[in-house]
Amino acid sequence: MRYGTRLHLVLVLLSATSFLAYGAACFLSPHHQREFDRYGLGSQRALVGALQLAAAIGLVVGLYLPSMGRAAASGLALMMLVAVVVRIRIKDTLVQTTPALLYLALNAYLAWAAF
Repeated sequence: MRYGTRLHLVLVLLSATSFLAYGAACFLSPHHQREFDRYGLGSQRALVGALQLAAAIGLVVGLYLPSMGRAAASGLALMMLVAVVVRIRIKDTLVQTTPALLYLALNAYLAWAAF
């Protein structure tokens, strides 16, 4: 980790844990299947889930190999930027869009400062 702070470690583990859960839910949760259909991305659900799982693992590996962590965090930030755009396009509320905005900010920060 770039600065080796406990805060960075906690934030990396928070993001990694979240995306392990979200990635698994893409495969296991009927609710996620309905949500991807609502987004107009039903055919992309498995790909998004696999990318989220891979990036979550990449964040953890990044604790030992910073370039991997930076790539994973950057990829997740980009994925969350797309998620925000999708949510705006389908006219979701700010409350519905806020988690994607927060994970966008978190992973952009991690890519910039934590690795």
